[in-house]
Amino acid sequence: MEPQSTSSLENSTIVLAGATGDLGSRIAKELRKRGADVRALVRRGSGTPKVAALQKLGVQVMEVNFNDVAALSKACEGASCVVSALSGLREVIVEAQTKLLEAALQAGILRFIPSDFAIDFTKLPKGTNRNLDLRKEFKQRLDEAPIAATSILNGMFTDLLTGQAPVVLFPLKRVMYWGNADQSLDFTTIEDTAAYTAAAALDPTTPRYLRVAGDVLSVRELQTVASNVTGEEFKLLRLGGLGVLDTMIKLTRFFSPSKDEVFPPWQGMQYLRNMLSGTPKLAPLDNHRYPEIKWTSVREVLATRKP
Repeated sequence: MEPQSTSSLENSTIVLAGATGDLGSRIAKELRKRGADVRALVRRGSGTPKVAALQKLGVQVMEVNFNDVAALSKACEGASCVVSALSGLREVIVEAQTKLLEAALQAGILRFIPSDFAIDFTKLPKGTNRNLDLRKEFKQRLDEAPIAATSILNGMFTDLLTGQAPVVLFPLKRVMYWGNADQSLDFTTIEDTAAYTAAAALDPTTPRYLRVAGDVLSVRELQTVASNVTGEEFKLLRLGGLGVLDTMIKLTRFFSPSKDEVFPPWQGMQYLRNMLSGTPKLAPLDNHRYPEIKWTSVREVLATRKP
């Protein structure tokens, strides 16, 4: 695929939902860096510091009711693309995004980028990941709509490896896994994902899916990188096959269901299990579509972790 340029689209207006979140705020910043006019849709009562930060960037902030399609449609008027970085469960990923989609259609918007930002969930069977099942459900609605859609798939956020994802265990000097230590895994930083999303939002030629990975490493390669970065020997810690992890997920979900949490412990375990299976591996990668983006490696991210 030939690299694309966004230089001719710098004055496009992009509607961004979820701009007060981590990924959303970074997308807003990247869009502004590219000269885009950004219209951020935020819920009434959103945190003042987050809104103030967006306004400081030159973002037009509009308080909206995500249940009011007519109001959403008015807020979308004149834009070239709607980008969703919303985070949540069914109420958000399926219902709120559906209303946002309906509003985009009513406003005559030509393009829609949903809040997917994950491994390739289109390859996963239903029931293996609650949060990704919600994205699949919205995908069906989006595919049936008369609008050009682009999903950006980026694997796991590399940033999680510095502590939130229980893979690289720094205190124990272990890299924990289940299954095959040589299975390739996709990692992309939040910042790089935001930059790519901004470039895609300003590019009217994007296909239905764009797959990116700032780095692709196996568990064994993670072990080597962690050892090199810290100067200390990390070892592999295999806790069993994927069947063992399946059992752990079921037990964790039974004893601590946390149904109203977006990312309870068992959800993270489901995501890791999906990655370790190899089923949702991203291929082919579209990293070179926007050559101005310089990808951040796992090594660079692990090196930022303070002892």
